[in-house]
Parts: sequence; structure tokens; C-alpha cells
Amino acid sequence: MNNLKSLLGPMRVPFLILTPACVLLGVGTAIWTTGHVNAVHVVLVLIGAVSAHISVNAFNEYFDFRSGLDLRTTRTPFSGGSGTLPEQPQMARAALITASIAFAVTGLIGLYFMSVRGLALLPLGLLGLFLILAYTVWLAYNPVLGLLAPGTGFGILMVMGTHVALTGQYSWTAFTASLVPFFLVNNLLLLNQFPDVQADQSVGRRHFPLIVGRRVSSYIYGAFLLLAYVAILAGVGLGQLPLASLIGLGTVVIAVPAFLGAVRYAEEVQKLVPYLGLNVIINIATPTLVGVGLLMR
Repeated sequence: MNNLKSLLGPMRVPFLILTPACVLLGVGTAIWTTGHVNAVHVVLVLIGAVSAHISVNAFNEYFDFRSGLDLRTTRTPFSGGSGTLPEQPQMARAALITASIAFAVTGLIGLYFMSVRGLALLPLGLLGLFLILAYTVWLAYNPVLGLLAPGTGFGILMVMGTHVALTGQYSWTAFTASLVPFFLVNNLLLLNQFPDVQADQSVGRRHFPLIVGRRVSSYIYGAFLLLAYVAILAGVGLGQLPLASLIGLGTVVIAVPAFLGAVRYAEEVQKLVPYLGLNVIINIATPTLVGVGLLMR
């Protein structure tokens, strides 16, 4: 059991629930625009997406351990990695193998869908694989790219990739829906950087909480929250999302206290932790609710 726990640790299994929420959104746009999807293809898309998430998590754990960052990070339940490799350095190679296998699974499933749907999926697939490999070793050191890469991967690429894999075509509906997790997942990583400022600075990382400070970054967090909800309203207003998708606005009731908490406790890590938890709930619940709205034909 201990060996299994050590293998699963770098995958960050509790956080993989974000992936089905984003895939559901893509499945919802596919069904809403075409009326039906292939159930086997839905399962394959989900496997490919979860593999991609496992891969980026395990690569992140491996490279953060190798750089020494994980040894300097103050972990919280929502940030700072799983802690597996600092506690069991001998598992580093296993984490790298896990990341590589998951990366290969994602690529193979992508090749399958290209054989079925043609080259339409190629740009999304290549960019997605690039983000998996480049996030920890390069993008995380650039403040703008590091801010936008998470939402690009889980929002635009995962939602639109699901839609294209299931329908063979691009859609403004899928793009509009993808903006919801785009802004929210950018926020997920942004807020999770607050506890890691000193540790990240020690290894040369540059992100917004470092270069403009936590307080200013908390207002960026608030702006991205607002834009996620604006995307839902705009999508419905423009006819790209059904009226039922407005149920995604329900998470505003926790988004407001999450923002106020981020502003108030930007410099107090321990008091910020409950708001990191609220942020995780917002990230999972909002795309799930919008996806359910899309399925309510």
C-alpha cells in the first residue's frame, strides 16, 4: 500500500477531478451543437485528458524536486506539490516514468482521433503536448506565459479538443465555453503561487505574486473571476450557450468571499488557505454546472 501511495502521489490524484469537469464542458458543447456523440469516443477523450493531467503533474513534481524547489516550499493542502519526492527521493525516477507513460498515452489517443477526424485536431494536440513538457521547465519562469498556460491547457485546449475529437469541427460555442475554465484555471495556479513566493524566487521563477506582489495579484485574481462569469453571460447573450448554462453563475456565492479573502489575507498564508479551498471548488463546480446546462436540451 505504501508503494502504491508513493506512485500515486506525484499524480496528485485528488486534483484530477478538474479534468472531468473540463471534459464535460466539451462533451456538452458537442451534444448541444450536433445532438449526439459516440460514447466510446467520450471515454477515450476522458482517458487522454486525465493522462495529460497526470503527465503535467508528475513532470512538475519531478522537475520541482530536481531543482530543489520542493525542499523549500511551505506546503498547504492545495499548493506546494504532494510532498512525495522530498519524503522519498528514491521515487523520483518512478515519477519521471509515470509522467512519460501518461504523456505517451495522451499522444497515442490524439493520434487515434486524428485518424478518425483528420488534421483538424493537430494544432490543439501539438500545443497541448508542448504545454505539458514546457510548463515547469520554461513557462513557469515567464510571468505572462506562466499565468496564461494553465487556463490555455485546461480551458481552450481541453474543452475545444474534446469538442473537435467528438465532432470533427471547431465551434464558437466550444470556444466560448472554454473561456470559463480558461480564466478560472489561470486563477487556480495564480492563487496557489501566493504561499510559494519565497521558495519560487530562490530558484529563479518569475510570476505575478513575485513581480507585482500578492496584493496586486489578488486583484488580478478578482478580474479573472469576473471575466469567467462574463464569458457565461456573453455566451448566452450571443446565443452560443443555452439559457440553462446560466446555472454556472451559481458559484458567484463562493467566488465573492474567495476574492475578498484573497485580498484581505494576501500576505497571511495560513489565513489564506480556506480561500485556496474555495478557489478549487469554484474551478470544479463552475464548468460542471455550465456543462450540465449544455446537456439540458
